Amino acid sequence: MSGELIKVPNTLRNKIGGRMAKVDLEAIAKAEQALEALSSNFDEWIVVELTKLVDARKDLPNNDMSGAEGKELFNRAHDLKGLGTTYGYPIVTAFASSLCDITGEAKIRAKAPIALVDAHINSIRAAVKSSIKTADHPVGGILSDELAKKTKQFLATI
Repeated sequence: MSGELIKVPNTLRNKIGGRMAKVDLEAIAKAEQALEALSSNFDEWIVVELTKLVDARKDLPNNDMSGAEGKELFNRAHDLKGLGTTYGYPIVTAFASSLCDITGEAKIRAKAPIALVDAHINSIRAAVKSSIKTADHPVGGILSDELAKKTKQFLATI
């Protein structure tokens, strides 16, 4: 048995413009310094984002998430998913990520139990209010485990 070796051209290099530039470690250090300088605002900023999520929840007509208001709730959860860890609250990122799992797709969002949505939002509220930043915190761990369990149960029904 003999085979033929086919050499595929590397077209990716041409598409990205040749070799990639080396990582500028000085630029990274400056960015980290800028982030550190802003960190005193993080607790205030996460409250602003949480308020947007809570307001989106209040705006749901008759607890119905099938319309634009449900999509807005997902958008607010998605923002917190991205910002939680940046603002020093990795547990908020985890809770918001789980909330995104049940609100991200329209067909899933329309079936999501409002009590489960509220449990996610209330867990995020508790974390921010009590400065619970990780699942290593006793309360954070319990909330995290319970939300994960309930979310998994719901998603298994879809």
